[in-house]
Formats: sequence, structure tokens, C-alpha cells
Amino acid sequence: MSRNMGRGYGDRGERSELADRVVRVNRVAKVVKGGRKFSFSALIVVGDMNGRVGAGIGKAREVTEAIRKGMEVAKRNMITVPMVGTTIPHAVEYKWGAARIMLKPAAPGTGVISGGAMRAVIETAGIKDILTKSHGTNNPINTVRATLAALQQLKTAAQVAELRGRDLEQMVGKRLAAAYKGNSPPPGGEVAAAAAGGTDRAPERAQGG
Repeated sequence: MSRNMGRGYGDRGERSELADRVVRVNRVAKVVKGGRKFSFSALIVVGDMNGRVGAGIGKAREVTEAIRKGMEVAKRNMITVPMVGTTIPHAVEYKWGAARIMLKPAAPGTGVISGGAMRAVIETAGIKDILTKSHGTNNPINTVRATLAALQQLKTAAQVAELRGRDLEQMVGKRLAAAYKGNSPPPGGEVAAAAAGGTDRAPERAQGG
């Protein structure tokens, strides 16, 4: 038996500034000589709502213990998500097993256009405006792992400029550079195409826009 749980478990009296979300609880029955033995596995997503997020799976004979173990694993495997204002720096597509996901930046006020396991990761990471799409399997474990892996692929325009040994203005133009330096969303929801990586032609298109 599996069930998606949309409520957070960050206020259980624990002294933690992290918000956590129970994405899935799965019950497993093992048939033995004396009858059936039940155990539970819980998929947990943990984040500080400010660019840090992680996920973990806990297994135990009791649901509460499985959730606690999952939280501990998630806290040990947190990643940092590059952000520009309330959204991500650029679009990214990623494939993990049978899960294929797409993440795209959105203008301020758009909100989180996502659902299921992806939404749990994005919200606990603190991303406020984003467009997402999930293809292939709807397995929440693969979806969560694919989402985290995709977020790790993100780079800000400043990071790309540093890697290429160029100034930020050369990469994206003066208008977008000013917005990025102020850590605010670019005007009109524009995002530097340079951060998508690849060739030097992308910054030219971004600057022309």
C-alpha cells in the first residue's frame, strides 16, 4: 500500500529550522511461518525554504520511525540550489531512469506550476516561481531523484561567466547583469540564456533580447 501525503511534518516539536514533507509511505508485508510481518518505507523531502533541499528514504517497522530515519538521511544529503530572485537561472531537462523532467524559470507572481513529488522538492527548496513538466514514470522516488539531479545542473550567469573568464556584462548585457547583481528577477521574467551553457552564441541572443 502506498499513499501520497501532502502535509508537512516540520512542526512535530523538533528543534529544527528545516521544513519537511512526507511524499510517500509504502507498506510492505512479508509472509513468514507465523503469519505476516509488516514494515514501512517513507520518502521524505527536507529543505530550509532558502535554496537548500534534500531527500531520503527511511525503513522501519513503524511509520513514525521510518519518517524519522528518512529525515535524517535527507538532512545528510542536502544540496544548494542556485536561484535568481524567486525562480531558477535557466531551463533544464533531465532524465533519471524512466523519469524525464523539465524545469523552466517563470516571471514573478507565476507561482509553482507543478504537482506530486516534484512540487514537494521545489517548495521545500524555497522556489516561488517555476514551470515544470514530468514525463514517463510517475514513481515518486525516481521523480524526486530526477528533480534533485536537475537542480544540481543549474548555474547562475555569474558562475558561467567566471568559468569562461569573462565579465557578466559580456555574457548577458548591462540590463540583465544589473538585475543578476541585485539578486532580483530580470525585467519581464527574462533569464540569461548564457546560464544554459553550451556555446557563446546563447549570450548574444540573450543580450539582443
